[in-house]
Amino acid sequence: MSTGGGAAGPARVLVVEDEPILRDAMSGALSRSGYEVCSFADGGDLDGIFAFSADLALVDVLLPGRDGLDLARALRERGDIGLIFVTARDAIEDRLHGFERGADDYVVKPVAIEELLARVHAVLRRSGKVMSSAVSIGDLVLDEGAGIVVRAGRVLDLTATEYRLLSFLVRNRGTTLSKLQLLTQVWGYDAYDPNVVEVHVSALRRKLEACGPRLIHTVRGLGYRMAPAAGERVDR
Repeated sequence: MSTGGGAAGPARVLVVEDEPILRDAMSGALSRSGYEVCSFADGGDLDGIFAFSADLALVDVLLPGRDGLDLARALRERGDIGLIFVTARDAIEDRLHGFERGADDYVVKPVAIEELLARVHAVLRRSGKVMSSAVSIGDLVLDEGAGIVVRAGRVLDLTATEYRLLSFLVRNRGTTLSKLQLLTQVWGYDAYDPNVVEVHVSALRRKLEACGPRLIHTVRGLGYRMAPAAGERVDR
């Protein structure tokens, strides 16, 4: 994934989390998503933290020694940086306190990694650190830069094949695509096996329609078309 703004290179994400399993999970997922990542177990090494010059910081509120709120203040005093608090504290007053300290977002443990990636990308995009690569169809958002699909505010868990299929349908929204076209473009071969397409379209529909009305419509005798449901006369 290309996360940087042109020649500037990939966005830089700082992770400060004292739980080693969670720290490694977040750092690994961010690295695989194309970010440059640096992690620390606490906020004690300010020189090392500042030297990384992060575009965004993921900071646990309850850190040993210097707490996350204090570290966040120190980071913000050094310059413009996105800030997401990661914490087990989920009370409204805790969240409000975090936002008062300058947080751009707030993620509650246990952390869902896909949700975390979506929030990181959203904060970086709003701050201009990454270019938007999102396409919207109604309440569906497909962000190919982040590799994330969201419908009605919910991050969808798609297989790699389902993601490629949805991406191709979205890029060609409004166009009727034959099963042969889908086989060639999504699976990479032109052997005509309609069952392959039908099975995957059905599975993808179930996940999409768990959050809203139908978006992938069947066009009788021709194939499938991705389009909003409102006001359309289509074969179900």
